[in-house]
Amino acid sequence: MRDATRHRPPMGWNSWDCYGTTVTESEVLANAEFMAERLLEFGWDTVVIDIDWSDPAARSHGYNAGAALCMDDYGRLIPDPVRFPSSAGGRGFGPLAERIHALGLRLGIHTMRGIPRRALAAGTPILGTDARASDVADTGNVCEWNPDMVGLDHSHPAAQAYYDSTLALYAQWGVDFIKADDMLWPYQAADIEAYARAIRRSGRDIELSLSPGRDLSLAHLDHLREHATMWRVCDDLWDRWEDVEANFARFARWAPAASEQGWPDGDMLPLGRIGIRAERGEPRHDRLTAAERVSLLTLWFIARSPLMIGGDLPSSDPDTVELFRNAGALAVHRDSHHNRELFREGGTVIWGANGPGEVRYAAVFNLAGAGRELVVDVRSLAFPAGSGALTELWSKHPLVTESVSTQSDAARGVAPGSRALRLDLPAHGAALIRWEPVAEQ
Repeated sequence: MRDATRHRPPMGWNSWDCYGTTVTESEVLANAEFMAERLLEFGWDTVVIDIDWSDPAARSHGYNAGAALCMDDYGRLIPDPVRFPSSAGGRGFGPLAERIHALGLRLGIHTMRGIPRRALAAGTPILGTDARASDVADTGNVCEWNPDMVGLDHSHPAAQAYYDSTLALYAQWGVDFIKADDMLWPYQAADIEAYARAIRRSGRDIELSLSPGRDLSLAHLDHLREHATMWRVCDDLWDRWEDVEANFARFARWAPAASEQGWPDGDMLPLGRIGIRAERGEPRHDRLTAAERVSLLTLWFIARSPLMIGGDLPSSDPDTVELFRNAGALAVHRDSHHNRELFREGGTVIWGANGPGEVRYAAVFNLAGAGRELVVDVRSLAFPAGSGALTELWSKHPLVTESVSTQSDAARGVAPGSRALRLDLPAHGAALIRWEPVAEQ
């Protein structure tokens, strides 16, 4: 499930925030082509088709009860050939995967825990077994928010065979990444293990993302690391500051566990043009302020969360797209370690991280609803005591510190003998800072 050569969290685009259940093949390709041209060089390489790609009647703002999902003779969901024309004739996502791969990108798809209700009603056989859907269904363990599936009874060996058959199909198509939903709330340990086993048996290196993450306990960390590439630590995140702010506490808890062993996920980045035909809201540019967009990305970068852009890339405003192309800021996400919250008091939050060699990083956040000048002791940023050069990575501007010789209100909280850094941060704003040593003259 985890490509050992990938030492950073997954990065890409997901169709959910802009197209909900309704994305089409042409829209997926338009975003893939934009990513390949503008973002691939910065590490963005995965294109994910979110939920209900098999529903011919998919619509915005909800799911269809009793949907006539497209399905093969073994109860395995296949793409709707109207929305995904290249899938016609039983080709599935294979032709689309070929086009995505030709761009230098990877293809991801969304799946749901369990087996389709439609398979249960039709009595479809389970590939490679004498069992049928009704033999492996667990109607007492169903998703609370999506009507398409019922659970699997993992005491029956054909339940594993069903997952094996679906992953064999996805591997045949050339899928590289799977977002498996309804896995974490409540925590479905048996399904997680069975799904991870099916990926291993598929013979293809497929990264596994688990959702939705509501109320996820750190007690599951070892189990998650054993079976998944990444896992959500929150419910769906939308373009509201309160959603962003709630993840500060979650990341403070989870970020120290982020590593090549697995990545705690703060959900998609609801940035750019979203809500086009989505589950929530109408077509819009995201409602976050410019400062809030920077704060969101700063937190996700320094917490080393997976990054999945939620906005439609071709129609998003250029200023937002440029945030995804900031090489200095993205280096924090790619190369840092020992990432942790250092300070949280009175609307100020400080994070620190180590970079390559002697490089150090810090993020300073103003959670207050008004702009403020913050005066910070450089030692509170966990920067080394020696001389160094400071750069704010979003603006790319150098920062200057002040020597403090007298305790005073002008540099309140900074003791004589240390150095003060002044930051003028807007409401809900942030600074992302790199410290690097300066050679002695």
